[in-house]
Amino acid sequence: MKKMFASALAALALAGIAQAQTLARLDANTATAAELGTVKELTAAQVQTITSKRPFAGTAAFDVALGAGLSAEQKTALYSKVFVPIDLNKATREEIMLIPGMTRRMAHEFEEYRPYTSLAQFDKEIGKYVDAAEVARLRSYVALK
Repeated sequence: MKKMFASALAALALAGIAQAQTLARLDANTATAAELGTVKELTAAQVQTITSKRPFAGTAAFDVALGAGLSAEQKTALYSKVFVPIDLNKATREEIMLIPGMTRRMAHEFEEYRPYTSLAQFDKEIGKYVDAAEVARLRSYVALK
């Protein structure tokens, strides 16, 4: 019984580490050039573009600087690793839609509950529509400024 319990705990710990790694994303405004250089989806020229044009006023500015010429698939792969967190209370619909996997319906839900007073409120309201793992994923793209 102890062995099964220990195995279950180890599996949970590994799952937690894996989830933390999938939610970890570099903030394009604060990541160092060396950190950005570790992102396989970024070319050296794109790293230079990011470092020379920041700070980005928001996610839309980051998308304009980096997104031109990228396919939807390339943006999804890149933005899952490097992003400028959106301000929940000020982001435009277009900025919200830059979150990988975002749907128009979910973007509407983001907007409907404004103003957000805390990230806990975000968790509660968005949690009405998606499971906890998806709330955590979405939360990793947002901030309250």
